[in-house]
This record gives sequence, C-alpha cells and structure tokens, in this order.
Amino acid sequence: MSDYRYYEFLALDRPLTLGEQSEVRALSAEADVTATAFTGEYKSGDFGGDPAAMIERYYDAHLYADGSGSRQVMLRLPTEALDLGAAEPYLLDEQVEAWVSGSGDHLVIDLLSEEGDGEDDDDDGSLALIAEVRADLASGDLRPLYIAWLAAIGTWERDENAFDEEFEDETEPPVPAGLASPTPSQQALAAFLRLDPDLLATAATASAPERTADPGKLAEWIRALPASEKDALLLRVTGGEAGSARLELLRRFHNAAEPPADTLTRRTVAELLDAAAEARSSAGR
Repeated sequence: MSDYRYYEFLALDRPLTLGEQSEVRALSAEADVTATAFTGEYKSGDFGGDPAAMIERYYDAHLYADGSGSRQVMLRLPTEALDLGAAEPYLLDEQVEAWVSGSGDHLVIDLLSEEGDGEDDDDDGSLALIAEVRADLASGDLRPLYIAWLAAIGTWERDENAFDEEFEDETEPPVPAGLASPTPSQQALAAFLRLDPDLLATAATASAPERTADPGKLAEWIRALPASEKDALLLRVTGGEAGSARLELLRRFHNAAEPPADTLTRRTVAELLDAAAEARSSAGR
C-alpha cells in the first residue's frame, strides 16, 4: 500500500476559459492543466481540490485511483440528456451515486470501487475511453449504469460485510438491451470497476439483443417530426452541437419505439451471485 494518488479530469462539451484554467491551476502546482484536461499524479500529499465540485463547475469526466485500491469515475451530463429518475433504479449506496448539480443543469454520476489492495492500480485505466459511455447514456443506453450496479454487488463475493444479509433478496434493476455485447468503452468501465466477467455473462442472459436504429423506421420517424423541431436541430448543428443533436434524436427515437415485452422475472442479488459462482466453478476458474 502506498500514498500514491492519481486524478484526471476531462472537459468534453466545451473547453475551459483562460480564467477557469487559472482557477484550476491554483489548486495544484504539480498538475498538468490545459483547456480540456487536468492530470495530477501525487506520490505523497494531495491536491487542494474537491473532485465533485470540479465536476460540477468545470469538467465532464473524472477518474481517480490510489495506492489503497480505491477507484472512482465521475461523469457529468446535461439533465436533458439523462435525468435523475432514469438513473435512480441503478443507484446503490456509495458505490453508485447520482445527483443534480447545484445549477440544476447537469446530472453527476459517481461510481466507486474501493475493494482492492492497490497492487493492480499501476494501470489506472483510460479516462478518454471510459468517458465515451457518456454518449451511450445520452442516447438512452443505460448499460453503463447496470454495469456499475453489477460491479457494486460483485464486491459481496469478496467482502461478506459489504452489504447487510437482507440485501441478497433485493431484485436487480431493469436489464438494458445489449448487455451481452458491451461497447469498448463499457468494457473499459467494467474492468476499471473490477466487474467479474462471469457475473456480467450471467446477468446478460436476461438481456434483449442490442437496440439498433433501423434506417427505414428512423427516416420515417424523422419525416414525421414538426418542421419547427427540425429547424431547431439544424440550428444546433450549425452552431457546433452536431454531436449532442444526434444523441438527442437517437434517444427520442428509441424512447418513442415500442419497447419489447419483458417476460423475464427480475432476479435477486443472491440468484445473480450464485449463478455466477456456479458458472465460474463449472469452467474451473
């Protein structure tokens, strides 16, 4: 175990102004600060910032790792892209938290993995890759939240005191489609949060195939949009918001589509963990 601490922040939706960079730089003389990133590596001591406050005010993504084995990812999204109600079924104690920023404009998601001895923390993970799950969430893909919830309950396999005994009867949140084929960024998030692959594979057996936007149906749906909405979206594209406009269209299209019938009973935490343990044993792992 060591005093090592690693902090990384990314500004993805807009760069920091010169004034904001000066404010952030004042928090740590050792950090590397640019208009779009903050990177600080400390072998002793710490920096003077509050990561939650920095996410609320300046940045869209944050990664933290230390020598004791703690790992943390924080993501900030506009509330119109993801609201607190959609995230709430996946929240779990301090391992998966979410709140609306003080300004009310953003939702902050805080994912934590504290179990570990620090020996594997020389690889801090790639925030640039992990942060791509923001786009998934903004388009209505909730796989990253389910992955975080699953990683949190997986700590019970290694620490029997992680939760109360009654927690084993809790049921899982809605299982998103496409869990059997996570994106590269979702795989990176799962690895960073130490999600056991057997537990993920077990959970994925109840997941519908990944949603895809049928070009014909998407074109038909876009044609039916009011002209005023199309004009507003085109203005956003010409104003440099092409990416967020695309994600909003996909999210609205998926939400408007008739969801598949859910014929599967939600599993309990105990059932998920027991099935994963059985799969692991059968494979000799």
